[in-house]
Amino acid sequence: MDSFTYLLVEHQIIRTERLILRPITLADAKGMFEYASDEENTRFVFDTHPSIEITRQTIAEYFVASPIGKYGIELAETGKFIGTIDIRIDPMNRSGCLGYVLNRDYWGQGYMVEAARALLDLAFQTLQLERVYAMHDVRNPASGKVMQRLGMSYEGTLRKSRYVKEEFVDDAYYAILKEEYNAK
Repeated sequence: MDSFTYLLVEHQIIRTERLILRPITLADAKGMFEYASDEENTRFVFDTHPSIEITRQTIAEYFVASPIGKYGIELAETGKFIGTIDIRIDPMNRSGCLGYVLNRDYWGQGYMVEAARALLDLAFQTLQLERVYAMHDVRNPASGKVMQRLGMSYEGTLRKSRYVKEEFVDDAYYAILKEEYNAK
């Protein structure tokens, strides 16, 4: 069996009908800052970036220092950087956790579902994972709708499971199993 790291490195670039999922670089700072500096866009996920330097630092420390399984979402037609998606692998349990953020100018157009489906294909067909899950702040039901469109089932809510923006938040968990994915 190939290692998860090796397989993820082999699939650093994934093309879909409208998107290119690819490694994130400092050249993406302007596109990321566009949504990371928007309070509405970051409300449920991370602290709003007050400057492009913070965005550049985040890219260097989170995306470049440890890039495996982390993708920038680029519009194939224009090259516009519109968000990020990642899959964090738990090798012992053969599971993965999806996380994502999308520039709100591109919400409601199916881009996140398209990007996440590509990662589910990778997770179940290439990595042979048994389970992929995701979670969202319960105050952000739109993120839950993405999970439902992916065929994920609601599993429960963890109360006060994360500390975000100086408050504890409840997270709703969704998951899909390999056999459920393969049946679709």
